[in-house]
Amino acid sequence: MINIRSSSTEGVRTGAALRILLVEDSELLAERLRELLGQIAGVEVVGTVRDERAAVAMTKEGDIHVLILDLQLKNGTGFGVLRSLGEDRPAVIVFTNYALPEYRRRAEQLGVEYFLNKSLDFERLPEVIRTLARSAHS
Repeated sequence: MINIRSSSTEGVRTGAALRILLVEDSELLAERLRELLGQIAGVEVVGTVRDERAAVAMTKEGDIHVLILDLQLKNGTGFGVLRSLGEDRPAVIVFTNYALPEYRRRAEQLGVEYFLNKSLDFERLPEVIRTLARSAHS
């Protein structure tokens, strides 16, 4: 797990749920993540999308505080999502099986807060979400 930069959850009202959008093309993994995150107090998974266009649209339309973003999507990429959203975006946790050094560097250049390897960091994801929720509500 790499914490790339400080979190940006300043838009969360005190007492409000931390609103998370899952951007994941694996239906099975998305379901497992919803179950895992649903057990964390103060967190609401507001949706799951499988492609770049839907991720950008839902993020721009909704009150999303955190994106959990896969890099390889059904259509498009997580990097495409980041480029489309620019600087005015929620906190981002890249959650990928492609934890290559060049992808980590690119994520850092695009301002990603966390970069997690699905295989090695799956159990750490709730810890990261709790940290973001605490910082948002403090």
